[in-house]
Amino acid sequence: MDKKMQTFLTVCETMNFTRAAEKLYLSQPAVTAQIHALEKEYGITLFNYSRKKLTLTPQGEILLKAGYAMRSDEKTLRRRLLRPDPDTPHIHFGVTKTIGEYVIARPLARYLQSQPDASVTMEIENTKDLLRMLEEGTIQFALIEGYFDHEEFETLLYDTVPFVPVCAAGHRFAREPEKLSDLFSERLIIREPGSGTRRLLENQLTVMGYRVEDFQRHIQVGGMHAILQMLEEDAGISFLYYPAARDQIRAGRLRLITLSDFHVRHDFTFLWEAGSIYRDRYRQICQSIKAYAAGPDI
Repeated sequence: MDKKMQTFLTVCETMNFTRAAEKLYLSQPAVTAQIHALEKEYGITLFNYSRKKLTLTPQGEILLKAGYAMRSDEKTLRRRLLRPDPDTPHIHFGVTKTIGEYVIARPLARYLQSQPDASVTMEIENTKDLLRMLEEGTIQFALIEGYFDHEEFETLLYDTVPFVPVCAAGHRFAREPEKLSDLFSERLIIREPGSGTRRLLENQLTVMGYRVEDFQRHIQVGGMHAILQMLEEDAGISFLYYPAARDQIRAGRLRLITLSDFHVRHDFTFLWEAGSIYRDRYRQICQSIKAYAAGPDI
């Protein structure tokens, strides 16, 4: 990537020429000159400035998406060239916390058994951080359960899983709940803001006309493993993806809460920057990992 495109991406990240100049260790006139040069090169206007606010033009939005793909591809190429054996496959991808802890381990292990020369780096972060890492080119692709811009990324569906209310097997309700509102007197255990699980619950509550605050008590816990332990100790109820609680449910330590008005399923999705020159390779890898998800237990 040339300096003009790097400058453009930095301006887009800050939406402020002065802050972009500070990040790039350049003067503001130098940043402005590079943006003007880029506009002249393509014959377009990239930014609008109105009421002291900088916004992208439609052409700027298109170039931004292409720029993310260029930056990601350049970093992938650089990492490959710097390896002792550039032809040895290396995968650097990210997964959300629930997927990393409860979904991807066995399929990834099976994939690696079929690719003994491959090396893998897997990052485990929340959806918001993974999307940022994709845009920055830190990772090649991601497997997430959260929401994302479908125009910015190419995708491959991994699975569609139930999102369910769960409690301790021995939990006693004052009255067995039939509807979601019957749970509002319970203590709700939820993930941190930015996690796919938290956002899915909040969105579903909004659709139904409710909020997290409708639960009389709620606590925030930053890890699914801790939430599951708290559920087993009957510290409250929670909403989570069925694969995360499957073992505890089968073992009789947790149970599903059956509600007549709460039936939610959600996608786990592979995604990578749209327009990447490596998109066919990423799709092939993701399809292989997905295929191993259906295999026998190791």
